[in-house]
Amino acid sequence: MWWSWPLLPALVLFSVLSVVRVQTAPCQTCRKLTDSFIKGLEKTSNKNFGGGKTAWEEEKLAKYARSETRLLEIVEAACEKSDFDCNKLLEQLEDQVETWWFHRQQEAPDLFEWLCIEELRLCCPPGRFGPDCKECLSGPGGVCGGLGRCEGEGTRLGDGECVCDPGYFGQLCQSCADGYYREKSSNHSTPACAACYHSCKKCSGPEDYKCVDCKPGWILHDNKCVDTDECGTELARCLSNTYCHNTDGSYECRGCDQACVGCMGSGPARCKKCARGYKLRGAKCLDVDECSERAIACPGLNEACFNEEGSFRCECADGFIRRDSICVENQPYSGPEKGLFDDMTDDEVLVLQQMFFGVVICALATLAAKGDMVFTAIFIGGVAAMAGYWLSEKGDRMLDGFLKGR
Repeated sequence: MWWSWPLLPALVLFSVLSVVRVQTAPCQTCRKLTDSFIKGLEKTSNKNFGGGKTAWEEEKLAKYARSETRLLEIVEAACEKSDFDCNKLLEQLEDQVETWWFHRQQEAPDLFEWLCIEELRLCCPPGRFGPDCKECLSGPGGVCGGLGRCEGEGTRLGDGECVCDPGYFGQLCQSCADGYYREKSSNHSTPACAACYHSCKKCSGPEDYKCVDCKPGWILHDNKCVDTDECGTELARCLSNTYCHNTDGSYECRGCDQACVGCMGSGPARCKKCARGYKLRGAKCLDVDECSERAIACPGLNEACFNEEGSFRCECADGFIRRDSICVENQPYSGPEKGLFDDMTDDEVLVLQQMFFGVVICALATLAAKGDMVFTAIFIGGVAAMAGYWLSEKGDRMLDGFLKGR
């Protein structure tokens, strides 16, 4: 065996659970698995054990055709890795597949019939359906008269009723469906059903004048089906602010123009009432230019009015921007504020410096003239110091910056 279990009880339990689970597996998955298995058989039909001693190996290790090695190769390729249903079913059927491979191939060469129909009871033979594989309804042309399919055929599902091909109906699909007629036949076979003219429910031929009964939305007149105008009667039911548009055999509700509140057709000339922002002029509801008709459309200071379809908007005029819900002048950035003496010329600054030094020296001279030796010493030292700074570039820069407020 290619799958081994350490304990016999575990193997028995697994086999019982497998049978229970696979009973719910679909027939389609079982058929797909067996078809893939048969393809694997065909693909490995001309292979052997390989190596330089093939004859010896086949004699000692059994024929490759019925070997466990070949079985493993076929099983490994039977399901695609992404096919969950196939892999799950294959895992559950280990014992059954191995039994067929080693013991039942000769007497049951059809793996699908032996495994899916007889052993697992997931499928039925062709022409049968349901849990007991009952026979599908058949007629002269075969299952469903050859004009349909048996619901659930080949599976343990379905009710066996005939699902007829287009144009046919009935228990065995032997009658022509609505919108079809029976063609004439030159031989003894049952003639086929062909389509009537598109507006005919029943007819005697394909032409529009061979109608016997009409489809909904059409009225029979002189063997022709004439379209019913639902919009001209009370048959149409359209919601408010929509209007009825007639179509072949029916009608549709379309939206009114945005200028309308209720309408009788498309466009602003079919309005029942004009919408807000529109005014009736002649036969049409046209946009109202609020910017020209209102004395003050935009009450805000420095605001300009712009007309729109059915309305208007207020924006700041050119050169203004909105800040805190008001429009203010959009001025360019002017940089930091000027100092006290920024507008003075260099000559004016020099005169102001000389006046400042003059006032300081005069004050010190007055105090020294009173005979106070302390102020005399301060006066002489101050004059010398100021004279030195006055003659230096550093002193000039300091006084220049001080007088200019920098």
